Amino acid sequence: MPLRVTTDRSFAAVLADAAAEGRAASGAWSSMGSPVAAEILAGSGLDVVLVDGEHGPNDLTTVLAQLQATAAYPVATLVRVPSGDPVGLKRVLDLGATNVLVPMVDSVAQATDAVRAVRYPPAGVRGVGSALARSSRWNRVPGYLGGADDGITLVVQLETRAAIADAEAIAAVDGVGAVLVGPADLAASLGHLGQQDHPEVTGAVLGAIDACRRAGTPVGVNAFDPAMAEKYVTAGAAYVVVGADVTLLARGAEKLGTQTAGFTPAPDFG
Repeated sequence: MPLRVTTDRSFAAVLADAAAEGRAASGAWSSMGSPVAAEILAGSGLDVVLVDGEHGPNDLTTVLAQLQATAAYPVATLVRVPSGDPVGLKRVLDLGATNVLVPMVDSVAQATDAVRAVRYPPAGVRGVGSALARSSRWNRVPGYLGGADDGITLVVQLETRAAIADAEAIAAVDGVGAVLVGPADLAASLGHLGQQDHPEVTGAVLGAIDACRRAGTPVGVNAFDPAMAEKYVTAGAAYVVVGADVTLLARGAEKLGTQTAGFTPAPDFG
């Protein structure tokens, strides 16, 4: 019987839908390397699941499993690669990732290189192996090669003093679909390690939001604190990353531990 096969939902489409509804999109990190955790996040009502290949224990096998687990849900799955290495990006794209996040982008040159890495020639340098890969569903997606470049959302992450200083120009690079500001590394770069709420750090984040909006590019922020997330959305962030599987489990387990620590057994217990 005829079967209609498509690629996974793009992050650009998710952001456009949220904007049309008059709200910011929200997401959470899938850092455990668990497809079960990724699927739980995908069905939670969040807009985007971010699979972390930079700091989490994810590899190609676990990324693939998470892409498969989230594919049935109306979310975008955004895979953060360890770096802008074209070979690493090629392999993640061939797994079927339609949305990729490149960390530590400090310049227009680095953003331009990332764009070229996710595009096929002549616009880029991505190797052509789609017939062997999930990206085209093994040549079951009609016209995959012709539409692949337009179907990928590239997100670049700004995390240093240099990146913030050049934020508008980086965001304006043709092919950059969105920007994510990372306050943790930014705080370290500004000399305030571990102080994401330091005034200089929050001021830099707000400045980056303004700069990206001037460039016409959606910008988001990693903000697990609800008050900070709301502050950045009010300032114009198109999306916020508000949690992670590991932190949800850690804080939830700690709450259970605290709640049960005072349980007193009956006198004849044991």
